[in-house]
Amino acid sequence: MDLVIVESPAKAKTINKYLGANYKVLASFGHVRDLPAKDGSVRPDEDFAMSWAVDGPSSKRLSDIAKAMKDADTLILATDPDREGEAISWHVLEVLKQKRVLKDKPIRRVVFNAITKKAVLDAMAAPREVDAPLVDAYLARRALDYLVGFTLSPVLWRKLPGARSAGRVQSVALRLVCDREAEIERFVREEYWQIAAQLATPRAETFEARLTAVDGNKLQKLDIKNKEQADGIKAMLEGASFKALSVEAKPTRRNPAPPFTTSTLQQAASSRLGFGASRTMQVAQRLYEGIDIGGETAGLITYMRTDGVQMAPEALDQARAAIGKEFGEKFLPEKPRFYSVKAKNAQEAHEAIRPTDFSRTPDQVRKYLDADQARLYEIIWKRAIASQMQAAEIERTTVELEAVNGARNANLRAVGSVIRFEGFLAAYGVDKEETPDDEESRRLPQILEGETQTCQGIEATQHSTEPPPRYSEASLIKKMEELGIGRPSTYAATLKTLEDRDYVTIDKRRLMPQAKGRLVTAFLENFFERYVEYDFTAGLEEKLDKISDGQLSWKDVLRDFWADFSGHVDEIKELRVTNVLDALNEELAPLAFPSREDGSDPRVCPRCGTGQLSLKLGRHGAFVGCSNYPECGFTRQFGEAGNGEDGDNGLNGDKVLGKDPHTSEEITLRSGRFGPYVQRGEGKEAKRSSLPKGWTPDSIDIEKALALLSLPRDIGKHPESGKMISAGLGRYGPFLLHDGGYANLETIEDVFSIGLNRAVTVIAEKKAKGANGRGRGTPAALKELGDHPDGGKVTVRDGRYGPYVNHGKVNATLPKGKDPMAVTIEEALELVAAKAGKSGKKPAAKAKKPAAKKAAAKKPAAKKAAASKKKE
Repeated sequence: MDLVIVESPAKAKTINKYLGANYKVLASFGHVRDLPAKDGSVRPDEDFAMSWAVDGPSSKRLSDIAKAMKDADTLILATDPDREGEAISWHVLEVLKQKRVLKDKPIRRVVFNAITKKAVLDAMAAPREVDAPLVDAYLARRALDYLVGFTLSPVLWRKLPGARSAGRVQSVALRLVCDREAEIERFVREEYWQIAAQLATPRAETFEARLTAVDGNKLQKLDIKNKEQADGIKAMLEGASFKALSVEAKPTRRNPAPPFTTSTLQQAASSRLGFGASRTMQVAQRLYEGIDIGGETAGLITYMRTDGVQMAPEALDQARAAIGKEFGEKFLPEKPRFYSVKAKNAQEAHEAIRPTDFSRTPDQVRKYLDADQARLYEIIWKRAIASQMQAAEIERTTVELEAVNGARNANLRAVGSVIRFEGFLAAYGVDKEETPDDEESRRLPQILEGETQTCQGIEATQHSTEPPPRYSEASLIKKMEELGIGRPSTYAATLKTLEDRDYVTIDKRRLMPQAKGRLVTAFLENFFERYVEYDFTAGLEEKLDKISDGQLSWKDVLRDFWADFSGHVDEIKELRVTNVLDALNEELAPLAFPSREDGSDPRVCPRCGTGQLSLKLGRHGAFVGCSNYPECGFTRQFGEAGNGEDGDNGLNGDKVLGKDPHTSEEITLRSGRFGPYVQRGEGKEAKRSSLPKGWTPDSIDIEKALALLSLPRDIGKHPESGKMISAGLGRYGPFLLHDGGYANLETIEDVFSIGLNRAVTVIAEKKAKGANGRGRGTPAALKELGDHPDGGKVTVRDGRYGPYVNHGKVNATLPKGKDPMAVTIEEALELVAAKAGKSGKKPAAKAKKPAAKKAAAKKPAAKKAAASKKKE
């Protein structure tokens, strides 16, 4: 028996059917090892030695693979045909060597670009060894990403509280989004007018002609600047006579586009199907791994992570046969079309994305697919089949006309086109994506040179110049590809990271940078400029590709990079926060201190009138504050509008709600760095309460404000202890407090309405859960993930409200649906950093560095954390 290793269980099932009983196919479920997110995973001082860790689920799968290997005759590594696939094969091989189960058994590496029986059997007949340069390229990329992220992110945490991480490709992609936003903010709209004449031939056929010149002066787009100019020209044309000066019909040919690459597929799926990059890749993965087609499981498309635009020779033959059958011989070129790669570098899987069998038309397979799979397969099939069809033949007609009115004259132009032969456009049917643009696609009536035209009306329309559009996921990927940043396997993951970090949001399919993202980008551009330069990042990608080709040593590339990067990081660590803020105040002035409607200085404090506004850094991130603090307590969330005294947030300065009936103090609604709140009175001793979740500023009246300010509310004494039970609103929402213990309430309304009986029941339920080991003290660790960069263990635990990761005093809830045993150290560190930033907690080990050095000293700290949790 031969043991075959692939990446996914779906693929394993399909391939096992192809190979038969003499083979056993197991899945690695993707990567089996990774670098632990802690100091020492990559060690530059030891010639970039790397330590790998296996998580719980992967450990079990590797044990199953090792067990199966003991009974196998040969190991066949059949992971994906790219750099990541090669890396997975290498990792599996390394683990099996460590387990000493290979002995002298043969090891084969096979790759196939499609999961079909023929492709798999052909690959099995042509094995090779693991590609060492490809593995080296993976090791270099992984080490670089680790060194940049793990070295730069702690600098961000210290200099910019609230910032979550930086990355080699991620930060450059974020810069693209932020640079575009800055362009939009700098953009100044300009008004302009366009004039068109509705004309009719002597045969009463109508067409439109656009003004191109007036009195011998050619018009540029912005030359007609206002209504007065436009009306003057319009009046002249309305009394003019029109004549065709020349008619030119010019045949043109339009060639088809090449088959899809990863980025062009993501762009097309975004614009035509509304898919995000991640969704596109999920659906494509399913089409690649195999669909049950009438009892036979087969992959419908080739591998979907590629920069290549060529198709295999057998695929070209198949496509040509399908064209002849579906469209006719006249749509078939004399010989196959060949395309060249336009991207700066090509991914290792060279073939384009195409159907594995062109005879499977979209109509034939639709009944076997879900809606998204059918739509994606259709655009892949159409694009690939069209790429091998005849060019479309289009006749483009341009008519130049003259208008004369006394001593004045004007020139106009009418443009239209006629498709003489559909060519590849026949593959798209009524799909407008591949038809000529609107202006040229207009059909013109027969117009003869020298004949006069009748004016049926003159239309003057107002326009204004538009700022550059925000990037969509698709257009950002296209830009990254043009610049040579990132690779097909990383595009979707990079965009998801930016969204998960709250650096960008997606609104109507457009990427909008958030204040946090703008802040991180400004910091990096000011203090790490070289490492977010587009050319530098693209140059590093080129070096990685040269490593793949065996032209460069991966450790030489790492040495060159690390020598400069580490020295620069050491310099920045010595920077004072005031130096950082001075630079960011200047860089982010339009965002931090937006212009005011009254034209006053946006840096002057709107409350005290004498202080200067400046960016401040708090435990929750950046905010705008007054230099006269603490005498003036004005704050505004960074990124909010600045016309109102306390920012926007639905408010325009302090809003007076009324007076407290008992104290006669003024009750106001305000907005601060942590959002809207209500306040009674003035000064440091004024009572304040944040608005609870779900309450908006425009819904707050004096009654609601007084209710919030009255909290905590005494409910009554507990019948057993005789101690008071009170209800209140805290950092984690509404709660009950009794005898130093807390119990959560479901809604803010419960705080105001809950009675004594119900409160006693809620407290009893909380105690019952505590007695079962949930809710009292610190639950035992389900899994130890590793060490935090600042010292101390990071663990996964199971609490009253579900599984969470723990480091010191910081507990961060896992995302809904996340398997606690599948959490990686990287994910855990991100969750801990985010929670620490929100709550203001400091990791225990960071606060007590000497204690972190001694294992025995950690136990008291753990007890203290448990006591803290119990108190909460």
